Amino acid sequence: MSASLIRRGLELLEAPGQGKAPPALQQGRDGTRPAGTARRRKVTAGPGKNKATIKGRVVKSAIEEYHKKKAVNHLKANLLYMTSGRCVADKAVTQQVLTQNRGRKSKDRPAEKKEKKKPEGTVFTEEDFRKFEREYFGIP
Repeated sequence: MSASLIRRGLELLEAPGQGKAPPALQQGRDGTRPAGTARRRKVTAGPGKNKATIKGRVVKSAIEEYHKKKAVNHLKANLLYMTSGRCVADKAVTQQVLTQNRGRKSKDRPAEKKEKKKPEGTVFTEEDFRKFEREYFGIP
């Protein structure tokens, strides 16, 4: 309720023998108001909509909002894009790019793999070994 309505109601409820309040205590339309009251009026009478009303509000579906904010998986589209290109880089070039992109610190570098020496195949057959045993040990 506004202050003027309250004032009117109090005037109607006054006892008939009492007069009005002294003019120093009354505030008219052209009277000076405290600075705080004017500031509050300016804030409340802003150009924005009244948030307390439901007029013009659109009801949003919770399911639609969930689907809007749900993460989308772009894996298929990205794979299709990446595999559609026909230009394939050389394996040495790709390996060089990968090593340059790796961190510079030693903890980021994998341990270099040493190539294991394969036991060389023998030129002798099983028959040659048996023949050697017979000749060397004298076993028939």
